[in-house]
Amino acid sequence: MLERLFQLKAHNTNVRNEVVGGITTFLTMAYIIFVNPSILSQAGMDSGAVFVATCLAAAIGCFIMGLYANYPIAMAPGMGLNAFFTYGVVLGMGYSWEQALGAVFLSGILFILISVFRIREWVINAIPSSLKLGIAAGIGLFLAMIALQNAGIIIKNPATIVALGDLSSPSAIFGLMGFFIICALAYLNVTGAVMIGILIITLLSMVLGQSQFGGLMSMPPSIAPTFLAMDIEGAFQISMISVVFAFFFVDLFDTSGTLIGVGQRGGLLDKNGNLPRLKKALLADSTATVAGAALGTSSTTSYIESASGVAAGGRTGLTAVVVAVLFLLSLFFAPLAGSIPAYATAGALLYVAVLMTSSLARVEWDDISEAAPVLIAAFTMPLTYSIADGIALSFISYAVIKLLSGQGKQVSLAVYALAALFIAKFFVFV
Repeated sequence: MLERLFQLKAHNTNVRNEVVGGITTFLTMAYIIFVNPSILSQAGMDSGAVFVATCLAAAIGCFIMGLYANYPIAMAPGMGLNAFFTYGVVLGMGYSWEQALGAVFLSGILFILISVFRIREWVINAIPSSLKLGIAAGIGLFLAMIALQNAGIIIKNPATIVALGDLSSPSAIFGLMGFFIICALAYLNVTGAVMIGILIITLLSMVLGQSQFGGLMSMPPSIAPTFLAMDIEGAFQISMISVVFAFFFVDLFDTSGTLIGVGQRGGLLDKNGNLPRLKKALLADSTATVAGAALGTSSTTSYIESASGVAAGGRTGLTAVVVAVLFLLSLFFAPLAGSIPAYATAGALLYVAVLMTSSLARVEWDDISEAAPVLIAAFTMPLTYSIADGIALSFISYAVIKLLSGQGKQVSLAVYALAALFIAKFFVFV
């Protein structure tokens, strides 16, 4: 049955390699089980329900990716997107978390449509690579800002907006220590470095009396507080357009990059460098986002951590199915997830921020018309506390600078259209 479903021999693999690959991938991304409820609960969502939604959305995405697309790529609610959901859309813009879930749902539907009608290539090619790099870096800096705030390392200051917090406080010490541990373990190629770092800091804080142990296992909490709670009608407001597009674009860029990157690592690309069954992989991702919104979590996306499972031998969808099963088993560890303090996950956020900000190394800094919009995207996201505003301002600046510098013909109609839409949002539909 497994051979018929996953074509193991054709991919030069076996059940053992696939199981090892699945376990490896899960260990490298399992931190999302702890981090996602910690972030979304700050938007007013029930932490237990988000924990269940996180595990179920990840399992659904992995099952679809494995059984339908037959790729060793795991899925779960995405980092950056969950932070934007809470700090940008809910706390920053003042929308309810139900409306934010509605925006996630609509972005997933939009993703499904471009996958079904094969216009993904047109959308991806229409967006300049510099903007993609700038958006990735901006999300990284946004995560860094949130991580430093959660640890109390950066605090509010009425005179300078932000200032250095009390580095002698337990939250700052534990937050920095977690970051240092994760970076060291990652450098040493230790599998599950992020999750190990989170658990070490949590254990230390408990031993030193800074947090309480809530237990290890129990029956899963109720998902009722978030299940089908999305407000789709509220997400149709004009002012929510940029939010829906932000969720959509970030998910699209993230997924496309992950699919190609992991595919290249595992030798899954064809002779032209393309990923076979790309449509199925994109449909798996977009369907998981829609399902996740219905369950009660932010956008579900493909995880670059899947590369670790591929390196361990995973080559088919059986790897993703193993990850799905492990996420389902994780449902019974809710007390452990609830015992992890915010500063224990701050190090993980800061580590992911480093990875995402590294995209700045590939920017054409010698071309000011390319570099300036990148800087706009990268800095406005953390400073406005909004990925949507950062994306909007980067599109506007790219179109205007290119037009004024006589390079207007190099800009696609899609970029002009989006820039005009964002200008209307800021100056007309305020």
